Amino acid sequence: MRWQTAVPEVRERGLARPDIAPLRIYCSEQAHSSIDKAVLTLGFGLSSLRKIAVDATFNMRADALRAAIDEDRRAGVTPVAVVATIGTTSSTGIDPVAAIADICRRQHIWLHVDAAYAGVTAMLPECARHFAGWDRADSIVVNPHKWLFTPFDLSAFYCRRMNVVREAFSLVPDYLETAEGSAGVHNLMDTGIQLGRRFRSLKLWMILRHFGAERLREVLREHIRLAQQFAARVDEHPDFERLAPVPFATVCFRAKPHRIALSAPELDRFNERVLDAVNSNGDVFLSHTRLKGTFVIRISIGHLRTTAAHTGRAWDLLVEHTAAFAR
Repeated sequence: MRWQTAVPEVRERGLARPDIAPLRIYCSEQAHSSIDKAVLTLGFGLSSLRKIAVDATFNMRADALRAAIDEDRRAGVTPVAVVATIGTTSSTGIDPVAAIADICRRQHIWLHVDAAYAGVTAMLPECARHFAGWDRADSIVVNPHKWLFTPFDLSAFYCRRMNVVREAFSLVPDYLETAEGSAGVHNLMDTGIQLGRRFRSLKLWMILRHFGAERLREVLREHIRLAQQFAARVDEHPDFERLAPVPFATVCFRAKPHRIALSAPELDRFNERVLDAVNSNGDVFLSHTRLKGTFVIRISIGHLRTTAAHTGRAWDLLVEHTAAFAR
């Protein structure tokens, strides 16, 4: 009963469970909100999650992480895990995984790499530089439903220490006991909170068998090429501004008409109008985010059938509405 009465306060303030000593998990300011949900689900509380500052290109600063861990240890807080991201949701930033892995190894901290979006590009030799150090992670997640044309939902989880995962989640009553091991079969109910699950891997297997590795590489390369082409248009146009690097197939930018002077709030509202107008057309759909407090328009190329005609149409609509609203 005591724990039940504490639940509303824990939920409202993001506090950790009172029966657990102070623990800490680290991620960048740009990490996905699923990290926040995970620490809440596991009872750590948002107060146990420390978000690390990023650099000018929205990548976690390894020096800031190192300083945060040292500060926490001096305060009696135990570091548990670091979540590094390859391809953050808002800007597709790339955390310095190799440097973070060095820190985690010295500090004996679990390193998880969130490559949910960009992990599929590890199959492209030219993208290898983005994944330096991820082979030293304790666990990695890749979501083929994000950019490998697999119907939602499918996450691929890799872990070098599955025995630790099973020890954390295993709770087997008599009626769930099964014979395992001799036939090489492992019951997945012991690898997460959820007991039953659908056969998600079948649809990924079908994608891989149908297209083959080379065809998938061709499509990914084309998406990256289209993004680079779109970014070049943004960079060359006097009424637009790119706001983040483009390592993969997402471009972050905003309209910034040079003929009129707008304050920061006015420029945000201007871009909201442009985005709404483009999306209301129905030909394309662009998304948005905020980077350093600034409203940002995003185009993310990831559909199997997306071509230069689609990205060209998106650009034409952006130019058209920007010019109309700037008059």
